[in-house]
Amino acid sequence: MSRVPSVTMDAEYPIKWDPTEYRYVQIADHIEGQIQDGTLTEGAALPAIPALAEQYGVARMTIVRAVEVLVERGLVVKLHGRGTFVRRQPKG
Repeated sequence: MSRVPSVTMDAEYPIKWDPTEYRYVQIADHIEGQIQDGTLTEGAALPAIPALAEQYGVARMTIVRAVEVLVERGLVVKLHGRGTFVRRQPKG
């Protein structure tokens, strides 16, 4: 009999954690969803790493990796000394 992993959610955090997926990927997916649905608009600054780590209840390094994924996906741009910003998204 195989056991299906449960999805956990702590009421404090905005994500239902899936134990079969890395948390940094889940965070990147969540932020990408906010970009796609317009919650985060072009030019919007993401909160600082420590603030995001507290918001999601994870280590700072987890947020750093999530931001790297978003950069690789072309969704955000990091500006040294200024922060991380949502890139302009192509129409369609």
